[in-house]
Amino acid sequence: MSDSTPVRTPRHRGIYLLPNLFTTGALFAGYYAIVASIGARYSEAAIAVFVAALLDGMDGRVARATGTQSEFGVQYDSLSDLVSFGLAPSLVMYNWSLRTLADYGPQWGKLGWAAAFIYAACAALRLARFNTQVGVIDKRYFQGLPSPAAAAVCMSFVWCMDKLDAEGSDVAPLAGVLAVIVGLLMVSRFRYFSFKSLPMGERDRVPFIWIIALLLLLVLLALNPPFVLFGVFGLYLLSGPVMTVVGLATRRRRRGGT
Repeated sequence: MSDSTPVRTPRHRGIYLLPNLFTTGALFAGYYAIVASIGARYSEAAIAVFVAALLDGMDGRVARATGTQSEFGVQYDSLSDLVSFGLAPSLVMYNWSLRTLADYGPQWGKLGWAAAFIYAACAALRLARFNTQVGVIDKRYFQGLPSPAAAAVCMSFVWCMDKLDAEGSDVAPLAGVLAVIVGLLMVSRFRYFSFKSLPMGERDRVPFIWIIALLLLLVLLALNPPFVLFGVFGLYLLSGPVMTVVGLATRRRRRGGT
């Protein structure tokens, strides 16, 4: 190569700012939830996780609407989800309640952090499984409880108890059972309805009753956010096993009728 040959400098690939800004906001909210729980501000911690869920639901839609989807964004979103819906809820549950199981004895204390770890590990496994199944699964359904919904169940429970002035130590065994059950549902094979399939486009039309239902839900949320959220996400948690069992029963009935 002669001295006159131009040297081509490597081209640095950038990232899209807008969707990753929402993802960063979700990550920040999850991190803040951990810090708030360390300071015994448990309602703030629960609210922060819900803020993270809201931002997490927006980053993907913003990316699709603006044509700024990227592999970097997908991976970054997954890491943010692990912090906001895996580590943050497990540590909030531990700091609020599960650590007090040690008052019953050393073995009970181990059960407390083990329950928190099971939740966090199941969230990581669920996210890893989801990432490997993108493009091959039915987009109308999730396999296993989505991690944002799992976090919403646990955090709305913490929020409700805090509003009732109930100490975490008073419900520590129940909190441990809840953390384990919710964690296992994340890695289960139960099908959960995916709200990504809801009509959201400008050409999509919905029945008028949907607007009335949404209005009533907003009014209820304004009246008592923690209890309404716990009720809504609690029903969603139960919908997976119920929908799966009903589907299996229907298929067996059809086979018996043929």
